[in-house]
Amino acid sequence: MHLSYWELKNWFANVDFTIVGSGIVGLHAALRLRENFPSSKILVLEKGMLPQGASTKNAGFACFGSLSEIVEDLKSHTEAEVFELIRMRWQGLNLLRNRLGDGAIDFQQNGGWEMFHDTNLFEECLSKITEVNKMLQPIFKSDVFATAENPYRFANVGKTMIFNPFEGQIDTGNMMQSLLKAAVAENILILNCQTVTSYDENDGSVTITTNDVSFQTRKLLFATNGFAKDLVNADVQPARAQVLITEPIFGLDIKGTFHFDKGYYYFRNIGERILFGGGRNLDFENENTSEFGNTELIQNKLEQLLKEVILPDREFKIAHRWSGIMGLGPQKNPIVRQLSNHVYCGVRLGGMGVAIGSIVGKELADLV
Repeated sequence: MHLSYWELKNWFANVDFTIVGSGIVGLHAALRLRENFPSSKILVLEKGMLPQGASTKNAGFACFGSLSEIVEDLKSHTEAEVFELIRMRWQGLNLLRNRLGDGAIDFQQNGGWEMFHDTNLFEECLSKITEVNKMLQPIFKSDVFATAENPYRFANVGKTMIFNPFEGQIDTGNMMQSLLKAAVAENILILNCQTVTSYDENDGSVTITTNDVSFQTRKLLFATNGFAKDLVNADVQPARAQVLITEPIFGLDIKGTFHFDKGYYYFRNIGERILFGGGRNLDFENENTSEFGNTELIQNKLEQLLKEVILPDREFKIAHRWSGIMGLGPQKNPIVRQLSNHVYCGVRLGGMGVAIGSIVGKELADLV
């Protein structure tokens, strides 16, 4: 690309901080850098027309883990690690709400429900509920999980569910628009359709090459989550999450966020629509991909569960389907670290980007 003097001067000269990724982590990192370095020049590069990955594609769950997920995590993580993860998620949700305001992101705290097909899993969760509530007491100052009778007409699941009053939901599109507006208001430059192809670290700076331009920056921060594997030497695996949403359903009485099968399936209301996602556990091998798209296997399963469990004896039509790319790994804790003298990364959100993305962005900026 042949750039003018003006383009070079205003966008690519004397850049202090360049952030790769304009999602939740990247924009929070940029806003935190502006707080820490008020007169700096901050540039955000985004490879998509809109933020790629999951920031504009997630289901909008303001959650921190269902009971069965936490019970499962305690089998592979220490209690201290699980506690810290949930503390970070809760702290991140509060940071997001405080920065943007509940009205801007349409935050609704209608509570979260976990339903069970598997009697053995339900009994295991019941046996751990007191232990988990005690563990989380320092964070929430009261019990988080309690049993409750199923108030909805769900079929083929137990009559008793686990209720969590602290869980909420947001409008993902409103959240990202609000973050972008906040960044622009703080004189943070954002360039879309810029894919970083390479970078070279020099004595006092980093040379970044994209599909269109090459320039220098003092510090380089990667906030690419599920796409981090190609750019950052970190243990991050891309994972696709498929989602669908119905047309409005007259008289829909379902309100809140819902989980089942250890969090592999999740649904919520958006007004009188049902948003339903998950099914990655049906085909881990092919869903560990950075390619967007939907598959018949998973979409058919989602429709089947809509018909047989969530909306039995109710007519519905599918309005839209899409997918997002998460960043997972053998551990659920995010990777926030300095990679070299001038390069940093904040990645691997473990499918909890809405909850943990803001705090990861803040911690990433604070490394500099």
